Amino acid sequence: MPQEGKAYIHAALALYFAGKPITEESLRSVIEAIGLNVDDVRIKMLVASLSEINIEEVLKQAVAAPVAAPVAAQAAAPAAAPVAEEKKEEKKEEEEKKEEVDIASGLESLFGF
Repeated sequence: MPQEGKAYIHAALALYFAGKPITEESLRSVIEAIGLNVDDVRIKMLVASLSEINIEEVLKQAVAAPVAAPVAAQAAAPAAAPVAEEKKEEKKEEEEKKEEVDIASGLESLFGF
């Protein structure tokens, strides 16, 4: 079932939003509760991958990205030339975002979506 990988991610997010730790045992329980066959390798990889990222930060970026683009375009029109220091800060922020996006896309490729 190709969508099964998404179920693992959604189960992990459900645990996160419930304030529960995302462990192999808790994830296994959620997967079993929704009636899917448990893939222990997939669970181990997901738990290991999620332990390396800040889920809250990734979610903030995912929500802010679509909203930020139109706002940034409107703000850029009347704005004066940007200051070099601001550009350096933006580059650092973009590099950090790219690193977290790379981790997130690695998760996506592991779970088939």
